[in-house]
Amino acid sequence: MSGAAVRDDRGRRGLLTHDATGAPLATPVTDKGLSLNGTTSYAATAGTVLDTSAYYTVSAWVRIDAGVSRTMTVLTQTPDSGSPFGKKYIPFGLSYAGGGGDTWSMSVLDSGGAIHKASAQRATPRGVWTHVAGVYDAATKKISLYLNGVLQASVDAGTVWKATGPLQIGRGIWADAYTDYLQGSVDEVSVWRWALPADAIAGEAQLMTSDEYAGVELVADWSADRGSGGTIADNTSGYGRPMTLAGGASLDGESIVLDGVDDAATATGPVVDDTGSFTVTALASLDADKLVGKQVGYTAQVVGQRTADGSAWGLWYELTGMEDVLDPDTAEEKTVPVGFWHFGRLDATGTFSAVESVAAAVTDGMVRLTGVFDAPAGTISLYVGYEQNGDAQAFTAKPGSGDFAVGKGLTGSAWQHYLPGRIAEVRVWAGAMADGAQFEETVGD
Repeated sequence: MSGAAVRDDRGRRGLLTHDATGAPLATPVTDKGLSLNGTTSYAATAGTVLDTSAYYTVSAWVRIDAGVSRTMTVLTQTPDSGSPFGKKYIPFGLSYAGGGGDTWSMSVLDSGGAIHKASAQRATPRGVWTHVAGVYDAATKKISLYLNGVLQASVDAGTVWKATGPLQIGRGIWADAYTDYLQGSVDEVSVWRWALPADAIAGEAQLMTSDEYAGVELVADWSADRGSGGTIADNTSGYGRPMTLAGGASLDGESIVLDGVDDAATATGPVVDDTGSFTVTALASLDADKLVGKQVGYTAQVVGQRTADGSAWGLWYELTGMEDVLDPDTAEEKTVPVGFWHFGRLDATGTFSAVESVAAAVTDGMVRLTGVFDAPAGTISLYVGYEQNGDAQAFTAKPGSGDFAVGKGLTGSAWQHYLPGRIAEVRVWAGAMADGAQFEETVGD
């Protein structure tokens, strides 16, 4: 490490509670990442790692700092001489075009000086963890780019050449000058002297730390009992996004209280790369009396990420009917709401692409809701308590933008879907937890 590069506690594997065999650790270990300042800091090997004229794969988990608008390079290898050029240039670059489309790319400079680039099909927001991988296949003479384990593009590489200098993490070189310093975090840098197949890259993006545990990094943690005034601070995840109450939302010392009309809370988003694996959990309670005043078919978002035309994803409640029951306190008949939980997306027509809870949602009591998106598998799962509800369902991810919302959802250009009830906490992890056992240990109650 050089130029003020430091190790910090924001490592993509998060808090490790088990070793590689799945055995519990006596003391949990906080994974560390590499923090780079964007001007002077980088890391480099002492010698050559790759034969860039032969097969290779390079990958890393990367989080670009919010607000940085320029090209940055996470991985390359510096030539030890200018040959075949008059000056030193990168043989390949795994780079982010901040301010120029905000897309990742894998590029090579061929021996004739032409650049060949495999670019992502979509923009990637800053401030989130993304798995990026580049592959050169010497048999097909093509380069490929993968994001979060999913192929983005493959293009011809031209005639590649051998650069025998050190591997560089967090910067590139052009015409003998080091440039494109990365500002943000880098972790899990991996290099293979082979062109990994697609399934192996998808496996890398899952980041399993053992057969039964996945590496998950807590990136947001809002607990209402730590709130003050109109703000709930995140002092535990290390990413520090505050959540702000809106409308008439209030804190009662334990929960955010929501009236189902205009109350909500928001944080600057996106919190995760919504096309990458993530886990979200919330502790929520529905207000039965206020729900009785809603029309059957009413939908309310517990928590979700906004995108251009609605919510990229969310934990939802859908009111499906009313039921008359005997009130045990008054011995009189009363009407109660009947509805179900969902995890997924609600489109502009009011149609869910989501997993639905097996049993009707309990009202007037806190319920643990957890949603998981497994990006390489392309599936979403819903857990109520620590029990998976239904099977994992195929899901097409939609990149998020704008506010991360609690207690409301966006449809078209308007906020609606207000939740009547209370929310005690919301937490979000980069990475898909493996199963209910990992939830129970990691989430706790």
